[in-house]
Amino acid sequence: MAEPAPGTEPDERLSIVELASAERGPDFGEDVRRGLSARPKYLDSKYFYDELGSLLFEAICALPEYYVTRAEASILQAHAGEMVAGLEEPVRLIELGSGSSTKTRYVIEALLARQRALHYSPIDISRSAIEGSCEGLLRAYPELSIEAFVGDYLTTFDALPHHDRERNPGTLLVLFLGSTVGNLAPEGRVELLRAVRARLAPGDALLLGADRVKGEDVLVPAYDDALGVTAAFNLNLLVRINRELGGRFDLARFHHRAAWNGERSRMEMHIVSHTAQRVAIEGLDLEVAFGEGEGVLSECSYKFDEASLDELAAAAGFERTRAWTDPDRLFSSSLLTAV
Repeated sequence: MAEPAPGTEPDERLSIVELASAERGPDFGEDVRRGLSARPKYLDSKYFYDELGSLLFEAICALPEYYVTRAEASILQAHAGEMVAGLEEPVRLIELGSGSSTKTRYVIEALLARQRALHYSPIDISRSAIEGSCEGLLRAYPELSIEAFVGDYLTTFDALPHHDRERNPGTLLVLFLGSTVGNLAPEGRVELLRAVRARLAPGDALLLGADRVKGEDVLVPAYDDALGVTAAFNLNLLVRINRELGGRFDLARFHHRAAWNGERSRMEMHIVSHTAQRVAIEGLDLEVAFGEGEGVLSECSYKFDEASLDELAAAAGFERTRAWTDPDRLFSSSLLTAV
């Protein structure tokens, strides 16, 4: 990958847009109240990614058990040129849940090998992740300009204008990397991809990462590593509730659990109470009762086969025109073309 260009000043090529809270839909407190009052209890996995959570996830990506990042990076490194080869220039790039944008660099470099300049719009719920990644990208790629958006990617993307090819010739390429599509319930993932499709013109494209179905011997350690980094990532949700909402969670009285749900083809993460207890959340004027061994569902990560990916693409108004996997067939990257 490219190294930073000495003396390049990124500020003039960067703008960061943060949507007003009213445009973002329910806030953290409202979602926590709703989830912890439900039966069974749940918390929305999008709230993992505060500043500490984002750092912990970066650490997870480096763990030997967590194959996802390495497998997808190997696909992008080997095939990014093929992925963009058939797209009409100039290509503009949008990324949902951009995070550190590390893997995005393979796509950026493939595009800059074909065109003189590139406009990139990352969308992420973490402002710190946006700021850190954008600074590095602009220093590495002088031909790059960035308009970044801080917010929930569904709400944010829904606010973007439709792509009009007559006024803006070329192709809009949307990246949805990692296995985040698998964190959405079946109806939620169709809703998101339909929202993306609604803002694309025919011939625009979505590059979709998806984790493949595989054995529990590979899946479970990826979500319950020996060092306990994933456990810390999961329990950081309680830390965030304590810090931002006046929660009184004692982390020593909860633990992380990961399990494969074969019937629903998904990995599940839970925050489990060791004992029967009641926990106050003062900022919500709420007291939550937990039974001994009761779990709070904090993440679902669905796994896909070829047929389910084809069905998803078709349901959202795309055609799955190309697909690539890593040598071990752990992960899939699919090019979905708007029809």
